[in-house]
Parts: sequence; structure tokens; C-alpha cells
Amino acid sequence: MRLWKTILAAAALSLAAGTSVFAARTDLVIGIPLEPPHLDPTAGAAAAIDEVLYANVFEGLTRIGPNGEVLPDLAESWTISDDGKVYTFKLHTGVKFHDGTDFDASDVKFSLDRARADNSVNAQKGLFAAIDAVDVVDPATVKVTLKNPQGSFLYNMGWGDAVIVAPESAETNKEKPVGTGPFKFQSWAKGSSITLVKSDTYWGTPASLDKAEFRIVPDAAAYVPALLSGDIQAFPFFDPDSLAQVKDDPRFKVVVGSTEGETILSINNKKPPFDKLQVRQAISYALDRKAIIDGASAGLGQPIGSHMSPANKDYVDLTGRYPHDVAKAKELLKEAGLEKGFKATLKLPPPGYARLGGEIIASQLRDVGIDLEIIPVEWAQWLDQVFTKKDYDLTIVSHTEPNDIDIYSRKDYYFNYDNPAFDKLIADLGVTSDEAKRKELLGQAQKILADDAVVGFLYELPKVGVWDAKLQGLWENAPIQANDLTKVKWSE
Repeated sequence: MRLWKTILAAAALSLAAGTSVFAARTDLVIGIPLEPPHLDPTAGAAAAIDEVLYANVFEGLTRIGPNGEVLPDLAESWTISDDGKVYTFKLHTGVKFHDGTDFDASDVKFSLDRARADNSVNAQKGLFAAIDAVDVVDPATVKVTLKNPQGSFLYNMGWGDAVIVAPESAETNKEKPVGTGPFKFQSWAKGSSITLVKSDTYWGTPASLDKAEFRIVPDAAAYVPALLSGDIQAFPFFDPDSLAQVKDDPRFKVVVGSTEGETILSINNKKPPFDKLQVRQAISYALDRKAIIDGASAGLGQPIGSHMSPANKDYVDLTGRYPHDVAKAKELLKEAGLEKGFKATLKLPPPGYARLGGEIIASQLRDVGIDLEIIPVEWAQWLDQVFTKKDYDLTIVSHTEPNDIDIYSRKDYYFNYDNPAFDKLIADLGVTSDEAKRKELLGQAQKILADDAVVGFLYELPKVGVWDAKLQGLWENAPIQANDLTKVKWSE
């Protein structure tokens, strides 16, 4: 009898050991192409900041879900006044920041007032322009009064730029981010990786992962070897040109989804000769979108003719406005007094879509007499020279912020575009809640941008994701700039 008990005990021990061996893992290494310039979503325009921190470390009153929907976040509910100008948010209680300080309505007031202040460094300050006052009703209630009704207000509060920060840590978030999310910041090895770990004090549903490392891999040629070796288990934004090497491998899941990334040939509209409409239109006619899409996104991008995603309900198809027409482009350059062509520079940031697309576009513009000098720049240089100082002729970038057609109305924006008629449309849009009227205004805005050839509209960046087949919960589409890990887990 004792012998059988010993055997059964040993079997049970063996079974337990076997179960632990095959239990679902709780760590994840994610490959990202660009290193964030810093780690504060409220103080920078780089998408890479949100791709690490949004929903993971920082949270807002609302949040944007995987299908672009507005969801409650730190605000568990809200009411809107009959005139559409007063939003009263009921906040979750018992919430703490990762440094142990309490979250309450005063933090919301601090964050929103800070974002809209005259000295604000928020890259999307326009999101807060409609706010007239933020009042603390009680620790769990905050009232936001708008200057006018704004149909997009709840959506705007879900952007990464609108996350809630604490006064105790706001000034040090660039190096040591402190939020209220399910993950807390652990370390940043500059040039290598950023590591987050599970927060044991999270107020909501705990994360399944104990640890997530965002590994910085700027060289797209390294993606496949990293996956095959198991060093990296997921590339939410994979190199389309490398897809053929993994798409039939059962070890990996391949997902091609949509993004809000309008990929454009940006033009400095105030710099001669680009200040002439004929020159900008000539560039648009010179562009062969199909060749660019085939060469820079493995044929997966969707062509666009203005600044709106084809997935957006208010999208207007203007791709026929400038068909590829070399003769027409040359004719327009002649009208502009540039029949002999001219020279210009094309500054290209690191992403493959920019570097590959740049070579193709340079060849296409050369065919009409525009000789481009290609200047590769690192991401920090692009943000400094192009985005901030407007020191450029042409550049290529994907604008991945959602519903951001208003950027063309910003007087300090790097396009240097100025059209009072367009500005009025955007101003009217800001005070319009009626969906039919908003659709009409957005359609008019898209048409003006196309007619003015403000930039060369190329294609909507596809979201090509490749990750371990046992990994669940990563977003298939990218309605905003995010690698949301809140529901990510390994299957057993």
C-alpha cells in the first residue's frame, strides 16, 4: 500500500512539474523600428512615444479601442449638457499612479490646464483649444466646460496627447514615465530597448503579461532573423518587403490591417519654387502611386488623393484628381517658368516606406525635370530639422494621428500652408456636432487640399503585423498610434 502511495505521489509531482513546464509564458519582446525621443506622450509628436506607452503606462479620461471606438478609461462615465458644452466626468476611485500618489479630479484639471496653457509643449495643443474651463466638483468628479459644442471632444480626450499625468511627476516623465496604467516603466537602455513590467496596484483588470520589452530594431533586414531565432516574438509593424519569408510559416500569424497613416510627400509650401501652385500640381501629376505602393509597401498600401484614410466613414476618393501624367507635369512647370526644371532636396527619415519610396519618387520627378538630392536623416534629425525648424524642400512621412486633417490649418505647422477658406472649414467643423454637416465639411476640406496640391498624397500605410502564432490580443488595425498590451496573452 505504501508503495502505491509513493508511486502516486511521484506521478502527481511529475504531472505538476509537467504542467509548470507547459504553462503559458508571461513575457514578451516586441520589435519596434524607431526609438522614441523621450517617454512623455504629452510633450512630443513622435508616434514611437505612444507606440510604447499608450494604454500600457498612461491612461486618459477616455481611450480609443482597436476599432477606433471611444471607450471609458479613467472616467467610468460622463454626462453631456443639453447645449453640448458641459461634460461632467465621473472618475474611477482608488486609482494610484505608479509612484504611489493618488489619482483624483485635481490631476485631470492639472493635465488639461497644462496641455492648453500658453506655454504648453503639447504637440496636439489644438485638441484642447475648445476648453473654456476645467473645474473640480469633488475628488471623483470633474466638469469640463467648452467654448462651443465639439462633436469630437470625447474622441480627442482619448489621444495619447491627452493622457492624465500627476503634478508630482509631470516634469520627469520624459525619462521616467509615471502613469496609472496596467504596466509601469522599469528601464530604458538607450538605443536598445524599453522595458515595462506589470503593475501590482493597477485599479482595473490586471495585465496577463508580467514583462514587456520593446526592442528597437531600425534595420528591417533584421526582422526575419529575430523572429526565426525567437529573440523577438512580435513585430506589430513588420516590413512588407520581408513578408514572403514568413507568411507561410505556421509558427507565425500574419495580419494585414488598416492604419490612420496618410503617407505623403510633404512640401514646404512657402519655399520657392514650391510656393507656386503649378509646381506643386506638377509634382502630383509626376507621381505614379501604383509604382510607389508596389515598391515601398509591397503593393499593400491603399492610394489616397487627400488627407483622409479610406477606412474613415467621411473619406472622399480624390485619387483621380492627379492621374500619372508626365506631359501634364512638364506643361505646368513650363507655365511656372521652370521648363528647364530645377534642383531640390528630399530629406528621408529611417522607415522603409520613406527610404524606398524616396528612391522611386526621385526617379519619377527626374522624368519631369526635377532633380532631387536625397538626404537620409535619423528620426531625431527629422523632428528637429524638418518638423520643428521647417528646414527642408521635400520629405516623406506617414502621419499616423487619427482624424488629423486640421493640421493643415495650423500656422506654425511644417507644411507652411495658408488658405483662409480651408481654415474657415476647420473652424466650422470645430463647432459642428451634426454628423451630416460634419461629413459635408470634411468632404470640402479634402477637396481643397487636393486642389491646392499642398503635398503629394501617396497612400494609406498598411499595418502589417507578424507575431508568434500562440500570441493573442495584439491589435490587427491601428486606429491610433498604439501597441496596446492590456489584453495580450500567450495561449497554453
